[in-house]
Order: sequence, then C-alpha cells, then structure tokens
Amino acid sequence: MMNEINEKNIIEYSPISLALVGDGVHTLFVREKLLRETNLSHFNLHVEASKFCRASYQSKAFDKIFEMLNEDEKAVAMRARNHKSHNAKNSSPHDYKKATAFEAIIGYLYLLKREERLKEILDNSFID
Repeated sequence: MMNEINEKNIIEYSPISLALVGDGVHTLFVREKLLRETNLSHFNLHVEASKFCRASYQSKAFDKIFEMLNEDEKAVAMRARNHKSHNAKNSSPHDYKKATAFEAIIGYLYLLKREERLKEILDNSFID
C-alpha cells in the first residue's frame, strides 16, 4: 500500500530522498525541453542534457531561483543543503550541496503535485 504524501507528512521524508526524486524530474524536464527545441539525435540529446543535469549547472540554477522560493521551499532547500552527504565525484562540495538543495525543491513540489509551481521553478531555473 502506498502512503499518500501530503503537506503534513512530507517533512518526514529525507531531504536526500526528495532530491533523488527531484533529480529524475529535472532530468525529464531538461530532456523534454531539448527534444522540443532541437532536432538532436538521441546520443547528442543525451550529451546536451547531461550538461544541464550536473551539479555545477544545478548549483547555478539554485542561485537563480532562490529568491523566488517561499518559506516552505527555502526550508526544504536548507535541510537538503545542510544534510550530511558523501563527497561528490565530479563537482565541488559547495556545488554538490546547492545542487542537492535544488533537486530537493523539485522533488518536494513534484510529490505534493504542485504542477504549476513546479513548472514555474523549472522554467526559471533554465540557464541558456
């Protein structure tokens, strides 16, 4: 049986779990955006998408959207950013923590089914 995720119990979930979901949602958003806007082969689509789905990019995206976050979203971001995590393989610890915060916000909005807000954050996070 699946438990309903709602505003009362979402705080019980690990911020890293929210980030894991957010990573998948962000990756899908990027791939769909690139597919709609380009005519790349599947391989080149993957290569191009990977540029937007790495910690260094997500760190910058987090900086870009931070001021538009409400207090609940900022609280989720700070929990994720401050969560003890392993060392990142291909990014600085600073970028990795901000990327995790970014992904956690995306996962939080997705799991609460706040589609309009999620789209607003994702659209504003995109850096050309």
